[in-house]
Amino acid sequence: MTLGVIGKKVGMTQIFDENGLAIPVTVIKVDETVVTQVKTEETDGYNAIQVGTVASKEKHLTKAELGHFKKNGLSNYRHLQEFRVDNPQDYKVGDKIELTVLENVEKVDVTGKSIGKGFQGTVKRWNFGRGPMGHGSKNHREPGSIGAGTTPSRVIKGKSYFLLHQTVIKML
Repeated sequence: MTLGVIGKKVGMTQIFDENGLAIPVTVIKVDETVVTQVKTEETDGYNAIQVGTVASKEKHLTKAELGHFKKNGLSNYRHLQEFRVDNPQDYKVGDKIELTVLENVEKVDVTGKSIGKGFQGTVKRWNFGRGPMGHGSKNHREPGSIGAGTTPSRVIKGKSYFLLHQTVIKML
């Protein structure tokens, strides 16, 4: 198992190689990462370390989280993450995880959360055209019907609006 770091995507930019080719890169801001708990096979049933990152105020944390940090004599952190490790005895509570853990790494596995987009209308989400703009039409930016009325009497799971819309256009 490997250790990781936690960061936040800042944006995208480009770098140039020796041939002058532009290579797109993602800029990630990595805050201080501190070991907040060491979990062992004997105490927890598996080997892992829990790390915390991004300092936080007390008012943003629950009492359980505050007690967890105070028990270990640590400052408050907003994000907690566990990493499974083979040798938890190499880490102590309060140790800082530096970016040097990535020095000899050739491949990385990046996971993340996308920001929520809320409800997207079909014109924006699936590039639908709009309906007629006459005063009586009442369907200016609405999708219309996308599921069959008889069989199967529902919208099939996994079907995007766009694929169904394209199928309708081809049939006309």
